[in-house]
Amino acid sequence: MISAKKIHFEISERKILLRILDVLFVVLTLALIGHFLQFDYFKVSKTNYYWTLVLALYINFFGTIFEMYNLQTASNRFQITKSVILTTALTVLLYLLTPFYTPILPSNRLQIILFFFAILIALLVWRNLYIVFLASNRFLKKVLFIASSKEIDQLVAELFSVNPHYSVVGYVATDETPQKTKINLVDETCLEAFIYKNYVSEIVVTQIKNKTNSIELYSELLSYLERGVVIRQYKEVYENSTYRLPINFESKELYKFFPFSRSNQNKLYVYYSRIFDVVFSIIGLFGFFLIAPILWIINLFANKGKFFYTQERVGKNGIPFTIYKLRTMVQDAEKNGAVFATANDARITPFGKFLRKTRLDELPQFINVLKGDMAIIGPRPERPVFVNEIAQTIPLYQTRHVIKPGLTGWAQVNYSYGTNLEDSLMKLRYDLYYIKHRSLFLDINIVVKTMSTVLFFRGQ
Repeated sequence: MISAKKIHFEISERKILLRILDVLFVVLTLALIGHFLQFDYFKVSKTNYYWTLVLALYINFFGTIFEMYNLQTASNRFQITKSVILTTALTVLLYLLTPFYTPILPSNRLQIILFFFAILIALLVWRNLYIVFLASNRFLKKVLFIASSKEIDQLVAELFSVNPHYSVVGYVATDETPQKTKINLVDETCLEAFIYKNYVSEIVVTQIKNKTNSIELYSELLSYLERGVVIRQYKEVYENSTYRLPINFESKELYKFFPFSRSNQNKLYVYYSRIFDVVFSIIGLFGFFLIAPILWIINLFANKGKFFYTQERVGKNGIPFTIYKLRTMVQDAEKNGAVFATANDARITPFGKFLRKTRLDELPQFINVLKGDMAIIGPRPERPVFVNEIAQTIPLYQTRHVIKPGLTGWAQVNYSYGTNLEDSLMKLRYDLYYIKHRSLFLDINIVVKTMSTVLFFRGQ
């Protein structure tokens, strides 16, 4: 081994650790209360193991909805306290309301109070321990870059902005005459000593050019790999840290992002997706018809105009279709031409803001899903005028039309409403990540994140 590695958890490992220890701390606390106090509602035993499994499922499900496994939230005491309280409340409520899979309701109400506070205190104690010990700087990953001096500062700043647990201790320049940078320049001849001295556990390589094509450096990197040092391309690190693809305005090399998800050609996945779309849209339309009369009455006074709104959007393979929405803007909002909607757009009515925040304005789009113009999950459909405008600047933008547009999507649950070309590029990175990694697990993740978006009023 070239160096003694310090403790570091990858993003996925941290999330798994949070999920496992959430359940472990809760079950341990309940077991201790049952041992020392007269607490009979929840008993940890081999015969009633399914009680524990159901409780674990509820904690993880509601914890996901209330972002307990979002690492930014997990590292913030105020936000994680709010998430823990909400998760505990709904977990206990649902646990009490499912007696076929959980213990029979206790006659003594004190048992329910003990159950609630046991879960709450267990989660709060463990999550504060996580913030103090596991989210601290002592668990930084020491990284060495192999990159051009012209781009190293930008690459390091970009990586740190998406993953603050990386600590770049130096870089080997790929250009013959390196420029002065903020990052420590490492002499290639002293590379092994530097890696050992600084406990480097990962080497990040950008696009290899110029002298790095030498057989000597390749051989040296291979020797480090054999001795336990992780070597990854920058694009891979960026993608795994951000869940989006590292493309820019000028990028035209679509082959870099292949192979796209095999699920796009998997007939079983395609059939499942369509069945899911149909079933979910029928349920969604049923819910919409129940609340539509109330929304229509409010619309008469608050929006004073048409209730529904139609607009042309670009669908799969670039084929246009008519989308259905509830009107959220003043009438004749685009009499001077189409423009991007902004965060605090004056054209949006007060009631329209409520509809957008709760995503209620998009409920009529279940009609589009039933017709087959859209799916429940996919890139949001854009208007032809904006597609043409954006595609002139971002050549890869048309790629998002290889699958059906969606009612919700990976970009929608990870990024705010787009108001300019920069936002469109960022959302495209997320859309292409979804197209590349499309799967049943990712679809479920998006559905859960959408529920979180609606509950926290994050719609735009």
